[in-house]
Amino acid sequence: MAKNIVAHRRHIQSKPKVKTGCGTCRIRKVKCDENKPSCHKCVHTGRVCDGYASLFRFCSSKSTKNARGDDGIKSSVSESITEHTGMEISPHDIDLLNRYFSTKTMFDVKLDCDEEAKQVLQASLTDPSIRHAVSSLRALREDRETTGDVPASAAQQTPSHDYGLQQYCMALGGLASTMSLGTNGLRSALLCCQIFISIEQVRENYAVMAQHLVRGLGIMREHRARPTFDAANELTPAHPDQLPFLDVFIIKLFAAPCRFAEPAAPADTGVMTLSESSVSPPEQHAVSRNLRTIAPDMRTELARIASSTLEFLGQVSRVDSTGAALRLRSQKATLLDSLASWLAALDPVQAETTPPRPELLSVSFLRLFHLILRIVLLGSLDCSPEACAALQTENERLQCLASQVDGRVKAYRSSGGTR
Repeated sequence: MAKNIVAHRRHIQSKPKVKTGCGTCRIRKVKCDENKPSCHKCVHTGRVCDGYASLFRFCSSKSTKNARGDDGIKSSVSESITEHTGMEISPHDIDLLNRYFSTKTMFDVKLDCDEEAKQVLQASLTDPSIRHAVSSLRALREDRETTGDVPASAAQQTPSHDYGLQQYCMALGGLASTMSLGTNGLRSALLCCQIFISIEQVRENYAVMAQHLVRGLGIMREHRARPTFDAANELTPAHPDQLPFLDVFIIKLFAAPCRFAEPAAPADTGVMTLSESSVSPPEQHAVSRNLRTIAPDMRTELARIASSTLEFLGQVSRVDSTGAALRLRSQKATLLDSLASWLAALDPVQAETTPPRPELLSVSFLRLFHLILRIVLLGSLDCSPEACAALQTENERLQCLASQVDGRVKAYRSSGGTR
């Protein structure tokens, strides 16, 4: 009898530990059934399932299996440090998150955000708020890819969709307490903003997306992510700990081609139709200069300004003298003039469109991008009261425009992708 008990104990001790359960079960040190998106054990006991830590596959450069301290005893501290700092984010994971950033509902191209994706994934290893945010983006994005472009009604929402919203709420809640942690809190907030912006694009809540955008850029400005002139017109250095450049991420995101583009204009065959021949030359000119034909050229020009803005921001990050900063101010003024000229060229085309028709959705997103570029530039190298007042005005305009886009996208969806 005693031999059987000993053998049974040895059998229990020899069982391998389960290390792939949800975060909640692992903290409670109980066996997890690993059901997704939420394990049954958490659901049945009324707990919030914290999800599964391995959102992406990580490649460990060092094994922690045999990590030991100087005295030969396994050190939990050194193991923890090695576990987090010894991780290498695989190229596959970076490419995957890069694709999730470029949300299917608005853009369908790969962004040049490899560095931003790597920063987020690395931070998610140790920051619960970022980990929840990434988990939310992945769940909502994959749910959208499964269910299609048309958002599901409340009655049709899937467990994956509900899990994504749950993780989103946990990320928002965790971030509120993280903001008190100094530099780490600022980094967490800016990285979370990147993910929140993409999440709201998946959900097609552009007004909320604009709120995250404005708040994130406000954090960058308030805590000097880059050198800037203060109210006394003195150049002040950037924050001693480099903060994530949310503005660069936003510009890359909106520089991608817009998914909501109506069918192209009919090809010009050189043959004038009866309706065209019955109008005068000025009216013919108005017909030809419509938004459907000019929008691609307008996007190209705006993308050129965006590229110049990215170069400008890079130079601002490296500026180390007042003279160089003043020269960059002149460059900033030139970029703002270019944006004003772009808008001046766009507005008359809409007014001349014959017959009058609603603005193309793709053009509405161009206007959104134009305003974002203007806000980014206005907030650079200037903390004067005049600049703050101008930013407040433009932020309110952005919120208003994003709300209009919300309504137009819903109308676009309800009409099956047509006007």
